Amino acid sequence: MSRSVRTRPEGSGQPLSEAYDTALLDLDGVVYAGGNAIAHAVGSLERARAGGMHLAYVTNNALRTPGVVAEHLTELGIPTGADDVITSAQAVARLISEQVPAGARVLVIGGEGLRVALRERGLTPVESADDEPVAVVQGYGGPEMPWGRFAEASYAVARGVPWFASNTDLTIPSGRGIAPGNGAAVEVVRIATGAEPQVAGKPLPPMHRETILRTGAERPLVVGDRLDTDIEGAFNGGVDSLLVLTGVTDGPRLLAAPPPHRPTYVDADLRGLLTGQPEITREGEGFRCGGWTATAADRLELEGDGEALDGLRALCAAAWTAAGDGSCELDGEKALARLGL
Repeated sequence: MSRSVRTRPEGSGQPLSEAYDTALLDLDGVVYAGGNAIAHAVGSLERARAGGMHLAYVTNNALRTPGVVAEHLTELGIPTGADDVITSAQAVARLISEQVPAGARVLVIGGEGLRVALRERGLTPVESADDEPVAVVQGYGGPEMPWGRFAEASYAVARGVPWFASNTDLTIPSGRGIAPGNGAAVEVVRIATGAEPQVAGKPLPPMHRETILRTGAERPLVVGDRLDTDIEGAFNGGVDSLLVLTGVTDGPRLLAAPPPHRPTYVDADLRGLLTGQPEITREGEGFRCGGWTATAADRLELEGDGEALDGLRALCAAAWTAAGDGSCELDGEKALARLGL
């Protein structure tokens, strides 16, 4: 993908599952939410895999081990092996192992996924700041994480122990709505200590490196629901991306996206892997996609009819072109309301 300013979503004459060899799929908000499969996810992934696309699941959630994640996906009807799952726990464990001696003690603030990943790298997980750790690692520990664990991290970090975080996602989708993520927990320790962690997860390079090392992807397509992790991670890695609207990103956020947050393709859900993507063409002062034409002046205007998603794609072209290398501040409320978005 070019790092020049993206001013419209791209089109593809081929189904994306044929144009790319590997889908690097986020999990929460893309494949499932609250443990339950998102509509059309299971069937779409089955068809993509049957057509020869390699499916790899790349998650910033460091709570569960790859084996547990794979088992969950298999139970949902998506046959998956542990080697098909890449987590931010694995990325942060590699990052730590490159900076501390083999066998070193690491204070773990998080779930079993972090402990397993550290052991895989020859490191020793410990539970207390008094266990003489040489590093602190913090990852999502689930909604029942005791408050005292944040205090334990703060004690060690305040003593000068290097601090690492699996990721800094402020929120995480759940079956009941949007909940605080690991980034919110990291803020607790940051406020208490004034320190800054080294971060491994999306959108930063350590996670992209871990993913490519483990998958061997040559023509990867990042598939996600978050602009500030999935799509920015693809931008940082120089690869193409598909945004699906099944998670945290809605129409207004997409229209206002700055260049690093602008996806290559936009679709409603994972059925977008199985189809080509429509071209957005310039027509005078506007942009046309399907039956819609969008223009931008003081506000975004939309004319025509047809598939709502085509209207959104046209609006993205108008908004991103108007914004250039910044974020769009045009009012698009009426246009989005017409699309039901």
